[in-house]
Amino acid sequence: MSQTTADYMLSRLSEWGVRRIYGYPGDGINGILGALDRALDNFEFVQVRHEEEAAFMACAHSKFSGEVGVCMATSGPGAVHLLNGLYDAKLDHQSVVAIIGQKERGTIGGSYQQEIDLLSLFKDVAHEYVHMCSAPVQMRHLIDRAMRIAKAERCVTCVIVPNDVQDLPAEQPAHEHGTLHSGTGFVPLRLVPHQDDLACAAKVLNAGQRVAILVGAGALGATDEVIEIAEVLGAGVAKALLGRTAVPDDLPFVTGQIGLLGTRPSWELMRDCDTLLMVGSGFPYSEFLPKEGQARGVQIDVDPRMLSVRYPMDVNLVGDAAETLRALIPLLTPKSERSWRNDIEKKVENWWEEERDRAHFEAEPINPERLFWEASPRLPDGAIITADSGTAANWFARALKLRRGMMASLSGTLATMCPAIPYATAAKFCHSDRVAVAFVGDGAMQMLGLNSLITIAKYWKRWQDPRLVVAVLNNRDLNQVTWELRALGGFPKVEETQNLPDFAYAEFARMLGLDGIRVESPDEIGPAWDRALNADRPCVIDAVVDPNVPALPPHITYEQAKNYLTAVIKGDPEAAKIVRQSFKQAFA
Repeated sequence: MSQTTADYMLSRLSEWGVRRIYGYPGDGINGILGALDRALDNFEFVQVRHEEEAAFMACAHSKFSGEVGVCMATSGPGAVHLLNGLYDAKLDHQSVVAIIGQKERGTIGGSYQQEIDLLSLFKDVAHEYVHMCSAPVQMRHLIDRAMRIAKAERCVTCVIVPNDVQDLPAEQPAHEHGTLHSGTGFVPLRLVPHQDDLACAAKVLNAGQRVAILVGAGALGATDEVIEIAEVLGAGVAKALLGRTAVPDDLPFVTGQIGLLGTRPSWELMRDCDTLLMVGSGFPYSEFLPKEGQARGVQIDVDPRMLSVRYPMDVNLVGDAAETLRALIPLLTPKSERSWRNDIEKKVENWWEEERDRAHFEAEPINPERLFWEASPRLPDGAIITADSGTAANWFARALKLRRGMMASLSGTLATMCPAIPYATAAKFCHSDRVAVAFVGDGAMQMLGLNSLITIAKYWKRWQDPRLVVAVLNNRDLNQVTWELRALGGFPKVEETQNLPDFAYAEFARMLGLDGIRVESPDEIGPAWDRALNADRPCVIDAVVDPNVPALPPHITYEQAKNYLTAVIKGDPEAAKIVRQSFKQAFA
């Protein structure tokens, strides 16, 4: 059989180093599926339960491997289902290529079954590059450009392949006018600012007496450099969520997360600093940064479009985080006056003591914070941690003390529900010898998580280390939205919209051949983690947690306090319980 266009597409992806495709079949990609059958020696096809899961897994593949994640879906509804996961990748700046089927070329424009204008539909999420292969000769440069642009721009790209084109004979461009002859391969830029600009940044940082550093995802590969510059400047280091593991939490000057999900030391670090160094972060909430005019600023980012967007910086440096910090450090003068640093370290020490106390407050029946606190010291070296959006993200941000060598992520910018389990599953495909742990609320569990467990059940025996733990916060409530109703809207809980049906998550896991543990009292938490982290298969911890334990921000504004009180006065059905738990938290 001669090579088809679909065969050539896969061989070209293979030349780019692609070895795994996350997807779901459909007749709009029949030709590609046939080609995959002929190429299974070169590819692993991960069959998901829903196309959204495939896109989440491709995003996580990029996050945890640094490679381009590739997902695939059929035409029409399959393509539509990819979108949420692709937007997660786009907004978190991850390299993902989506391969999508389309109806036969001769039907396009004829209101044919499942016909959708995919070029228009994907123009936003894959705005850097989305094209349809209308002739076999295009396939070479479409794949080359989709892969190269995804790598270079850290973005989503998309190649649409009509059904009839997939089975046409592959064709190479002729050596004549009007043809393209593209090639494979990509070498990332080594981007370092000019020496004069580095000197200007050093002048600002050397003049500061109270330096704060904020790191994000762009600093994940600059751990040593961030630590060294913090030591030289006597600075504290706060982290945006996507920079969760940029520096380990066991360093005494690391104040933890910043923002609504952040810590008090991070709030105070920004409130009291006179100089801000921001590295690889697009942290969006200006109310958690210094007041304008309070601090001088230096920002380092590989994307010049993100400079001086969140805070008006004195010096803006375009460059790779590690390379730029290495070039900057020799220009800095070590600070001998350490009172600022000593104060930071004392506040961090007090915070972790308070966090321990908060995690052990009594609740009905389990304090959700304790589920995370008990997990923290038990997590093995090199563990990969994921969290879903919602209250799981709050405790992920505050109650876990992550060590060097661990990886962690969530949906940072889109903040969508449901990525935690697909992320953890993709992490196992990328690093099958490492333990993965997903923290997920029961709302996301019922939305996509239960189906994602079926994907785990299908593939876990392939992994070198079978351990993947899913910890479910089972509170029968869409809890984050419930708290947002109270604190942001001043509304009591609306039971008709917020209450969730109960579900036997551990029993469902056992039905799939996984392990499952139901946890209903605080003294069962530690043993559950011990069992799950030593199991011979993936495990679900179904933890029955109290929905009335508030995830208070590090600083409560007057407006938030007023809204909260208004919700209680209006007759919140859980008024007495939330007042009692809030009192415990506020006066820890």
